[in-house]
Amino acid sequence: MVLVEEKTSDIIKKELLSYDYNELEALMISLGEPKYRASQIFPQMYRGRSPEEIPGVPKALAAKLEAAAPYRLPQTVRRQISAVDGTTKYLFRLSDGACVETVLMRYHHGNTVCVSSQVGCRMGCAFCASTIGGKVRDLSAGEIAGQVIAVSADSGERVGNIVMMGIGEPLDNFDNAVKFLHLVNDRRGLDIGYRHISLSTCGLADGIRRLAGEDLPITLSISLHAPDDETRAAIMPVDRRYPIAELMSACRDYYRTTGRRISFEYTLIKDKNSTVADARRLAELLNRSLRRDGLNMPIHVNLIPVNPVRETGLMPPERGAIADFASTLEKKGIRATVRRRLGPDIDAACGQLRKAVMSDGAAEDRK
Repeated sequence: MVLVEEKTSDIIKKELLSYDYNELEALMISLGEPKYRASQIFPQMYRGRSPEEIPGVPKALAAKLEAAAPYRLPQTVRRQISAVDGTTKYLFRLSDGACVETVLMRYHHGNTVCVSSQVGCRMGCAFCASTIGGKVRDLSAGEIAGQVIAVSADSGERVGNIVMMGIGEPLDNFDNAVKFLHLVNDRRGLDIGYRHISLSTCGLADGIRRLAGEDLPITLSISLHAPDDETRAAIMPVDRRYPIAELMSACRDYYRTTGRRISFEYTLIKDKNSTVADARRLAELLNRSLRRDGLNMPIHVNLIPVNPVRETGLMPPERGAIADFASTLEKKGIRATVRRRLGPDIDAACGQLRKAVMSDGAAEDRK
């Protein structure tokens, strides 16, 4: 796949947060400790406590773990709180100095954290700040989980929902993304139900099929953003590798295997993909592709007026055009909602997250 060039980085040591419960038991045994120590440590490390801070854990064991599998939460470099809706955006520094952004969104039904899965992104989507500068490296499962733990510890609030819609393409970091899902679902840790987790992908068809075989009842969101390959390839280079027909085939396979509804994300961009004619073609595509051969998939489209990113110059359509687009889909039997924009004053909305670089110990925000 020819996308944005990926930079190389050193492989960081496996940290404690990347161990699942069974692996932690095995680690205890390998360190000459009784495996019940895992039951002391696992729940507490998901509450933001390092082994040396956990009551009942010997200092000698804490020292062994520091040497073998250090406990590292991301460090908060900057915290921005929206004056509009209370959304909080974090700039986190990881153990190797790389930085990612994470967002805490507060709803009446509970708190949702939007996590990053990579440092940077190589997908190259035209409307997204996350891809500027390309991908540096994948995040480990523990680094992804660490964002949730750090947000909860900092805010003092429970996190009940997770969306994997931050920096990076989760299915481009498949093994770590799937392990993260298992980690946060474990009842001995964060105990977040799979049905409270959404994973968003640019449309890596092979990854979608592979995910279907993992038996994870999460919500899958597909970034579609255009009703035809010519338009989609112009704003999403991934379409050249996985054109719409292949993507729709993968969606059918996913639904047949899991029975789970897929949500489609569609960023509305003025003069690109947001006319009533575009809406008609989108409805025709989805109905033709996903409601055939005895298949009658429930279809939901999330409409996202493009959010400002300085480097792109892309603009959203007028409110009336957005309403007309949604109405056209509804008339064609496609359920459509317009996503509420959260954190508009702190660039915390969809497509606005980006990596930052560290310079002289300070964070340089590349905005």
